[in-house]
Amino acid sequence: MNPILVVAAGGALGSVARYLVGVWSMRLFGIGFPWGTLAVNLVGAFVIGLVVELSALKLQLAPETRLFIVTGILGGFTTFSAYALEVSTLMQRGNHALAALYAFGSIIAGVGAIFLAIFIVRRIYG
Repeated sequence: MNPILVVAAGGALGSVARYLVGVWSMRLFGIGFPWGTLAVNLVGAFVIGLVVELSALKLQLAPETRLFIVTGILGGFTTFSAYALEVSTLMQRGNHALAALYAFGSIIAGVGAIFLAIFIVRRIYG
């Protein structure tokens, strides 16, 4: 099967699941804190850890199945899960300094990119 279609199908499911978790959490907890985002990030990181480790030790997942679940569903559900996996992989390989740089650098650069975008838009349109 075409890997792009596999990822797209999984991504659609993950994106819808993320939306539903967000709606549910806002109804349950209100809008004072991003509980939905926190939930999908933590659940996604946990599930990607399960899938990757189980597929390495126990399950014989076809490459398409792993692509569907990890890149598709979990990628659509949360990109944080991929980020967390990459940081943990760097750490497991003994690249602790690089893992820390990637972990903290991604957060700082990501927040910085948002502020830069806000600044640019406000300069142009504000």
